[in-house]
Amino acid sequence: MSVFSSLGLFVLAGLCEIGGGYLVWLWFREGRPLAYGIVGAAILILYGIIPTFQPAHFGRVYAAYGGMFILLSLIWGWALDGARPDRYDTMGALLCLGGMMVIMYAPRT
Repeated sequence: MSVFSSLGLFVLAGLCEIGGGYLVWLWFREGRPLAYGIVGAAILILYGIIPTFQPAHFGRVYAAYGGMFILLSLIWGWALDGARPDRYDTMGALLCLGGMMVIMYAPRT
């Protein structure tokens, strides 16, 4: 699998996890209709399936995914809640993304 395809799977998984969790949050914490929670739960199930398409083993995939999750969470918070990341958020996210790249894509012998 190409790095590009693998990164796409990480982004898709992240959007499902954050989006599904956000819908559950809206239902449970903000009193939105039950349908929000049901749709959110269904999307969270997709989040559990998408990483299985990665070629690496479970531990490596989920460890690497953490870096992508951090970056996507900050972007989601900025886009939907208006919480703009500061320079330390940005530096931390870039460090995590760099770690993710090493964990997932470093050549192994």
